[in-house]
Amino acid sequence: MSDDDGDYLSISEASEYIGVSAQTLRRWDRDGRLTAVRRPGSGYRFYRRADLEPFRLEYRRAAEAITEAGEIFTTAHANIEANDLLREPQREAHRAVREHFATSNDPAVLVIPVGGGKTGIISTLPFGIAQGRVLVITPNLTIRKGVTDALDLSSRECFLARTRVLSDFTAGPWTAVLDGPAANLHDCVESQFVVTNIQQLASQADRWLPQFPPNFFDMILVDEGHHAAAASWQKVFRRFPDAKVISMTATPFRSDQQPLQGEVIYRYSFARAMVNGFIKKIWARSVAPRELYFTYRDDTRRHTLDEVLELREEQWFRRGVSLSPECNRHIAEASINRCEGMRAETGIRHQVIAAACSVDHARQVRAIYEECGYRAAEIHSAMDEEEQDVVLERLRLGQLDCIVQVQMLGEGFDHPRLSVAAIFRPFRSLAPYIQFVGRVMRVVVQGDPNHPDNQAYVVSHVGLNNEARWAEFRELDLDDQELVQSWVNGDPVEEGDGGRDGHPRRFDDGLLVDDEIISHFIDQEYLDPEDHRVLDELLAQQIVGGLTLGDVVSRDDLQARLRQRRDAVLNEEPAAIPVSPQRRRQAARTRVAERTNSVVARILSDLGIGRAGRDVARAGLARGAMANVQAVTQLLQREINSFLGVPSRSRGTLTADQTAAALAELDDLGDAVRDRIRQAMRGAS
Repeated sequence: MSDDDGDYLSISEASEYIGVSAQTLRRWDRDGRLTAVRRPGSGYRFYRRADLEPFRLEYRRAAEAITEAGEIFTTAHANIEANDLLREPQREAHRAVREHFATSNDPAVLVIPVGGGKTGIISTLPFGIAQGRVLVITPNLTIRKGVTDALDLSSRECFLARTRVLSDFTAGPWTAVLDGPAANLHDCVESQFVVTNIQQLASQADRWLPQFPPNFFDMILVDEGHHAAAASWQKVFRRFPDAKVISMTATPFRSDQQPLQGEVIYRYSFARAMVNGFIKKIWARSVAPRELYFTYRDDTRRHTLDEVLELREEQWFRRGVSLSPECNRHIAEASINRCEGMRAETGIRHQVIAAACSVDHARQVRAIYEECGYRAAEIHSAMDEEEQDVVLERLRLGQLDCIVQVQMLGEGFDHPRLSVAAIFRPFRSLAPYIQFVGRVMRVVVQGDPNHPDNQAYVVSHVGLNNEARWAEFRELDLDDQELVQSWVNGDPVEEGDGGRDGHPRRFDDGLLVDDEIISHFIDQEYLDPEDHRVLDELLAQQIVGGLTLGDVVSRDDLQARLRQRRDAVLNEEPAAIPVSPQRRRQAARTRVAERTNSVVARILSDLGIGRAGRDVARAGLARGAMANVQAVTQLLQREINSFLGVPSRSRGTLTADQTAAALAELDDLGDAVRDRIRQAMRGAS
């Protein structure tokens, strides 16, 4: 290029001139922010220097504003480690981080339970530690909004104002949110906190990350830090190699066996959080059958409780229990009875959250709750966001007694009236188990650990073997250091079963429970009075004026009181919930309709044909150009009517037993339709 052409820069020259990557220039070009032009006398495209100048100045300003942005974190008089308005983990975490970065710049991990005040920790950590801007990364939009509200000085939720950490806000700290096109680099330059979700910051479009100079942030705070081993997070850490990285999580391990990003420098246990009233005290209740009658591969068997406890180690057995309407009913009844007991005690409308294996299973569980008189709805990722929002709004307004979820409502979902966690699926990995149980840990009444509304129950069935996860949870939390290190370092763990794989499933494959006689519950208290570690935690609790509980109560007296309370709570006997024939018939009819759609999807999958294709019609089993999904549905409906011995459009005349029989036979009826179509398709070819 000649001197006369100095106003035209190639893409490599332009990227060097501004200080950003060529990839970023191309993206700006695609987005219409910057347009390449043809240089006179050349067929190649170049960027005009004048068009580049605003971008260069913007980027230079960002680079030059590095140090001044973080001055407030080093000069403000922040009241943190001696602030009685802050929770114990918030004060202690600040001290641990301050001491860590005084001698090291290695990444650090804080283990903070649900309800332990992670948002407050994020708000206070930079003061006295950060030398520049702070980047806060959240895993999703729900958590991002909560963090943003807590940092917003104009918000009534502003944490620094509510807890009097700062008395003067004239100089900030100000917060910018990376929220799509509504934000720009100027917002970040003029702010001390920059809040984003990981998808926005490190997306494939790569809009934001290249705009920031490598030293733009002095500190990076990662919420739900067990995600931070993922490639998108590592990309962020590489961009800011000198930043102080602190990750916060309630589950300091990953189900994919990847190690965490950093060393655990502080842990606040779930047990301490329960003792201090930051989270609910939790109890585990497992339905225990005296006898279980089931058919497995055409072999009818009867097993005692001891035999069930042995069989639950087998995956085929756990799967059969999880899909069994009989076992599901007993879990639902136990959860309803416990929820009703809590409601009766104080009048608060506590609610149930249930975990199901799949979308179809969630509908089965929902139908059981509805039969028992509970208003229930399922929620899963296959639903539109608007549909999900409607269900969540019904939950928040108290229009639902139970919400049945399939791997949703995880991190950041906060609804304190969820107090009973009903588990209808086996958890073979600890992290998702803790995440699900965490949904019922938010306290209803702040600062009162013994309030009856601050109790939570985890209800399951012994055949699902979730007691193993409960035991691991307690041992991990109560400072079993060997177990802690094995999880943190990414030692192998079992892969989960019972999750979604995207394929329609049979409900009659393998074990079929014919009958179950429930004799009792197996109950366990998280703060077990027989565990000396629990007693030590309770006796060390600060009460008033520097006194601990151990200064005024002996170990034996405390243990006796705890035993008395435990025995008063755990004295319920299993009780069936009566269901009218009409409600049972209506629920079964709804399930037949829902399961029909699932079985149709399985038939199409088994045959390897698409929903919109015309294969069934071409095989002579449907009229005209009917789509496969409509044709298979029509054939299955006829098969159901034939099984019941009724004409079409007469389902409303069936009894409850007839409808239940059709539901139980539905997978076999689907197989008959599939085989008929397959034979016709072969004949047509």
